[in-house]
Amino acid sequence: MRRLFAMAALLGVVLLLGACAGMQGPSGPQGDPGPVGPPGPTGATGPAGEPGPAGPIGQPGRDYQPPTYVGSAACSECHEGLYASYLQTGHPYQLNKVIDGQPPQYPYSEVPNPPEGYAWEDILYVVGGYAWKARFIDAQGNLITGDANAKTQFNLYNRSVDMGDDWVAYHAGEEKPYDCGSCHTTGYVSTGNQDGLPGLVGTWAEDGVGCEACHGPGSDHVNDPYRIAMTIDRNPESCNQCHSIGQTEELVAGDGFIQHHDSYGDLFPGKKSVMRCVDCHNPHAPVKYDRAPGIEVGCESCHFEAAQYQKISDRRHASCVDCHMPSIIKNATGDAAQHTGDVRTHMMVINVQALSQFTDDGAGAHPYLTLDSTCKGCHNENGRGVELPDEQLIEVATGYHDRESAGSLNRQR
Repeated sequence: MRRLFAMAALLGVVLLLGACAGMQGPSGPQGDPGPVGPPGPTGATGPAGEPGPAGPIGQPGRDYQPPTYVGSAACSECHEGLYASYLQTGHPYQLNKVIDGQPPQYPYSEVPNPPEGYAWEDILYVVGGYAWKARFIDAQGNLITGDANAKTQFNLYNRSVDMGDDWVAYHAGEEKPYDCGSCHTTGYVSTGNQDGLPGLVGTWAEDGVGCEACHGPGSDHVNDPYRIAMTIDRNPESCNQCHSIGQTEELVAGDGFIQHHDSYGDLFPGKKSVMRCVDCHNPHAPVKYDRAPGIEVGCESCHFEAAQYQKISDRRHASCVDCHMPSIIKNATGDAAQHTGDVRTHMMVINVQALSQFTDDGAGAHPYLTLDSTCKGCHNENGRGVELPDEQLIEVATGYHDRESAGSLNRQR
């Protein structure tokens, strides 16, 4: 009976729970949010909306314009004195345009006529014409060479060797374009053809070697001279770009002279290679014609003892440069028999035991001066000094600036 009662009670509870399961009670309070689940896949991009209003204008960026060439005449407006002195040098006359059939004007020299068979109206440019020689460019830009018998280079008179004022052959029978602009013009670029002429190789900004050939293009300086300075490069390599040829330790020679392109390269073999060109030279002053050339310092400023003591002191035997910078470079004229060209060397150091200046094949020069160069320019058959045998030249040259040797000889005299 008791078991029956318990089962009935259990059945009643089950029926009550079943009845409650079919009914939903009121919602309880919201619990704390659970952790964020992983993002779902990206949906498709919707259509672009209307553009928004334009933003404010930003700060202007730098608009770089490289400096350009303005010409030497522009420099003269402020640097009048330097410009006037520069016009007396040979640099601006490396390439001279013939304008309206009139020959170029030079401060000291003159080119009287064009080559035979040509009038000034046929000449586009004169190459040089200052101090040494002149060559000529025709209307197509080619150097005038003429036929096999033509003489198309004019040599100006050279008083030192009493030569020049005449016409000589220049690559007669050959065709030669003008490709010398890298050293004869300003702002040279090797591509293209100046004025569209086939014979003029490259293009340039100014005829001749102008101020900007050494100082660089000047438009920025001209527009703002107080804040933008021009380049002042005192490095010898600036001069070396045109005043030497090939390797500076090898001196190119021919016909008994050092070639004129090596008028600076010959400085390197000697001990003066530590010096800069501007230590002695004022690049804005003439050297060839001026009686007081553009030399910053004299030899005596450093070599005062050598100037005081020399074996021959009862008269002015010779100036320093006559022996230590003889004219053994040929630009236009020279007399090999007199060991005299028309440009001075910068070698300076003398080997008194050496006679010949040049190598056996004549194609090179020794890296020092010899008795042929230093003594025989004067002491030759037609020279200003008495011709002397080699042994006597060596004897006099040995110890020439030695204090004891010079004093002993002068006491004997």
